[in-house]
Amino acid sequence: MPENNLTADERWITYRPDIKVLDCTIRDGGLMNDHKFDSDFIRAVYNACVESGIDYMEMGYKASKKIFSPTQYGQWKFCDEDEVRKIVGDKSSSLKISVMADAERTDYKTDILPKEQSVFDMIRVATYIHQISTAIDMIKDAHDKGYETTLNLMAISTVPEHEIDAALEVLCKTEVNTLYLVDSFGAFYSEQIQYLINKFLKYAKSSGKQVGIHTHNNQDLAYANTLEALILGANMLDASIAGLGRGAGNCRLELLIGFLHNPKFHLRPIIQCIQDYVEPLKEKFFWGFDIPYMITGQLNQHPRDAMKFMEGTDRKNIVKFFDTLMEKE
Repeated sequence: MPENNLTADERWITYRPDIKVLDCTIRDGGLMNDHKFDSDFIRAVYNACVESGIDYMEMGYKASKKIFSPTQYGQWKFCDEDEVRKIVGDKSSSLKISVMADAERTDYKTDILPKEQSVFDMIRVATYIHQISTAIDMIKDAHDKGYETTLNLMAISTVPEHEIDAALEVLCKTEVNTLYLVDSFGAFYSEQIQYLINKFLKYAKSSGKQVGIHTHNNQDLAYANTLEALILGANMLDASIAGLGRGAGNCRLELLIGFLHNPKFHLRPIIQCIQDYVEPLKEKFFWGFDIPYMITGQLNQHPRDAMKFMEGTDRKNIVKFFDTLMEKE
């Protein structure tokens, strides 16, 4: 329909049936507390995702218990099948369950069961560029076991372009369903998102794959950059409730589904979950945009220094933090 024949309301509709939204509240939020959320919190997020019509919920990690001690980390670092089933029950809703497996940190051959024996629908393989060969084997293993798969290429703001091209060329020959652009350091502006999403789409379309986006909010751009990727053609979108996540956090789920105007999404359950369960966490944890995270984002650095600073007693002295980081440049 020509634009001049649209009503005022119709001009603002952003609904696209191919778009899928993935809630990563528990997985990203777990990085703040060593994945020690109690079952009531997990169940509240799960119920909110079901009632609001979210497509996927990521429960946490499939981490190796040989590398990460179960006495140090909570159960959502490992996402054992029995524990997840206590939350999701018989999975009578349309919400699909995903789990993240880090390359070289997951005993995937034994800990990831065949799909018909599992509560999970999708395995998300997270990898740095130097771990691509391991990630490819993990993708094949998950695919052969019957899962949907994604490949999340992390810290891409630090990777030379020729290495990105080489990785995408190889990945497009695998069975992976979705290639994810991950702004690990919250360093990207819209120009970089445009350039890289178009690059990802070029490779993905030639091999029948989808493109996803996962953003961090170091420069207060997680939501804007997610929309930029969406507009360009990415159709797998990550977000978390109230932006919950380590450091600056992520794209806020409530903002994203409000923008999408898809009638299947319902905002009220997310707002209820924020009020009852997420807001109270602010008494224990700091997350979301703050000046130290902005500084590391602008410098394209891992936010570990900012996180350490924010946990200290001198967290109000942001000029000192700025000067310290600039001295390292």
